[in-house]
Amino acid sequence: MDAHPPSSPVNRRQFLAGSFGAAALVGAGSVSAGVLLGGCSDGGSSSPTTGVTTPATSPPLELASALAAPGSPGLVDEAVYQRRVGEFLEFATRKLDVESPTGIAAQLVRAHREPDYSWDTSAATVSSLQDVWAHFDEWQDVRDFRLLYLHWVLALADGSTPSTTLAPELLATIRRYMVGNRYRYNDRLPDGVVDSQWFWSENHQIIGLVTEYLAGTRFPGDTFTITGLKGAQHAERSRQPIMDWVDERARFGFSEWHSNTYMLKNITPLLTLAEMAEDPELVRRAGMALDLSLLDVAAHTHRGAYTASRGRSYKAGNVSSHDDDTFTTNKFLFDDTELAYNRPSDTATVFFCAAKRYRPPQALLDIATAPRPGVVRGRHGIFVDGAAPVSDHPEAPFGKDFSDPKNLTFWWSQGAMGMWQTTDISLSEAKQYRLFESKALAQIKLLVDLNGGDPARIKKWVQANHAVVNFGHLREANTYAWRGDDASLASVVDYRFGQMRDQAHAWMAAIDPDAIVFTNHPRTGPDQTTDWGSDGKPGYWTGEASMPRSAQHERTGVHIYQPAWGENSDPVLWAAFKYRPYTHAYFPQDHFDEVTQVGHWTVGRKGDGYVALWSWRQPIWREYDATKLATGGMAKPFDLVADGGPDNVWVVEVGEQRDSDFVPWRKRITEGEPAVERSASGFTVRWTSPSAGEIAFASTGDFTVQGQVQQLADYPRHSSRFGTVDRLSKTYQLASDGARLHLDFANQTRAVT
Repeated sequence: MDAHPPSSPVNRRQFLAGSFGAAALVGAGSVSAGVLLGGCSDGGSSSPTTGVTTPATSPPLELASALAAPGSPGLVDEAVYQRRVGEFLEFATRKLDVESPTGIAAQLVRAHREPDYSWDTSAATVSSLQDVWAHFDEWQDVRDFRLLYLHWVLALADGSTPSTTLAPELLATIRRYMVGNRYRYNDRLPDGVVDSQWFWSENHQIIGLVTEYLAGTRFPGDTFTITGLKGAQHAERSRQPIMDWVDERARFGFSEWHSNTYMLKNITPLLTLAEMAEDPELVRRAGMALDLSLLDVAAHTHRGAYTASRGRSYKAGNVSSHDDDTFTTNKFLFDDTELAYNRPSDTATVFFCAAKRYRPPQALLDIATAPRPGVVRGRHGIFVDGAAPVSDHPEAPFGKDFSDPKNLTFWWSQGAMGMWQTTDISLSEAKQYRLFESKALAQIKLLVDLNGGDPARIKKWVQANHAVVNFGHLREANTYAWRGDDASLASVVDYRFGQMRDQAHAWMAAIDPDAIVFTNHPRTGPDQTTDWGSDGKPGYWTGEASMPRSAQHERTGVHIYQPAWGENSDPVLWAAFKYRPYTHAYFPQDHFDEVTQVGHWTVGRKGDGYVALWSWRQPIWREYDATKLATGGMAKPFDLVADGGPDNVWVVEVGEQRDSDFVPWRKRITEGEPAVERSASGFTVRWTSPSAGEIAFASTGDFTVQGQVQQLADYPRHSSRFGTVDRLSKTYQLASDGARLHLDFANQTRAVT
């Protein structure tokens, strides 16, 4: 039973009507009820405004049936879901937080859910959100995040009870910033203003589009300050780009693959759109894209941790999954950890608690919690070679012409600012829209200035030094993961070998959210601070000064570090990006039950899960003075340094008690060492893995297991025992033992059973 059963629950239309009722409180222009409460595209054979064609056999799509109703077969059990809502809201509202929109939203959600619940609404004022307004007044980055959360405040503050009524001046202020925001980099920029908003990354794209669309539909008759367009025009110009973004995710996956920071920033706007849009086509597409986001998380969840290699990440989430941005949402949806909630204002979780339309398919919950789920392979993003010879007309994949300014956002969302193919449109758009005035693009502007701003010089120089200057390029990634019951291992295989990547996380082994092991080639030394969350990008624990060439087969992996650039590449670049002459590993002894070292092996056990890590160069624990360097509260050394050069081989194996007791497992591991040969051209590695048998890998060539060549590229979009989705397919069919999920993006259908 629901721990906090709602009384007189607010239905969908009441919920959304309430959000517009809040707008009316602040004098919003009149809007047709048909637009707000059911006016939508008729779902017929074609739409002249979108160009999307619906099969003639498909019935018109209605808002009420855009997504399967909560409680429908094939969705999460509604009683279970409501119990989790009650548990999280009790945690989220213990302390009154009126300095963040999400903190206010949590109180409003609980007030809607429990008619007898009361809180001090008078504490939520314009002044209490002063830090939020500063993002707009000072033209700061991530103000789009704030706008997204403010939409929920307006939607929930419907005035239906004293506990869902906020001060009119607060609602008026929210409206003013929504109407006054600059939503796109190529909108008019007022004189004397430097806009620091980052418009281009994958997550910022969808957040910006959703906030613009919803502001436009909320205030359709208002004139928006920056563009002079009416709100309805802003909604119209955002609609098709939203559908394009969803289509690209269906075909290409997420370029910021498995980001334990930015996947949440995809989940939140998609959930917001699914709940607040009155266009049934957008609602369904948002729900289907939300399914895709949760699929990637579910397929890589191990005991509450999002255990995967990552296209973008930060130190805090790398060294502890308990501290990554997806943890609270993961726990709420999948309930796969005994660890407590740690973020009461977690955006996605608060809004999942408010959701009336979307519920996760049961198949995704089963994928996250299935016993011994085994191998999961995936393919993300698109391939472009920054080392390709410079030409006047480079061929662009998927029709995304490099010379068309309309494609700048697409290419910059791939992190391709340092790729020679985008030089012309990057320079022209930067000049026209004053992009280089922003501090966020200071490094790019420096590289431009070094070459006198000459496109021809820039292209040649960037191509010659692509291993360094193209550090933000996400490019296509093939990811491999193995999950057991007690241990997991994940890698991005054969990805940008030897090149710098600013936020990539190449591989990780995990037993639980804190018992985590990974290696890294650092660009800097340890931050001289006691702030555990501090780290550069790339720094000591974040990103890679040079990506390893990685290969994995189930429970064993090999990671070869061999920089493709150095002090002889370019003196200016070496001065700016000099890296450390060693690799190192994070191996937090405090979070294991036991850790031992035998020769070059370091072996740890936590409960029934095991991790063994071997380094070609002798690994030594680095001691930290906790009064000068951050230790995260750990007493034992956790930083395992392999000094002597930036080139190294690390071998990892994970195991479980069900396969062997720890002592004999450790003995088998440490009795033999990998055979490594180092030549001028690189490394050759051979090893007998207890789980895989004879493996062989090298700086170039194949990866073999017992003589059989293993695939390192051209993976399917998704492949696991739950189903296989071909690359570029728009159809996803996944099944657990008891549930199925079918997504057809071409025909815009979603079926759960």
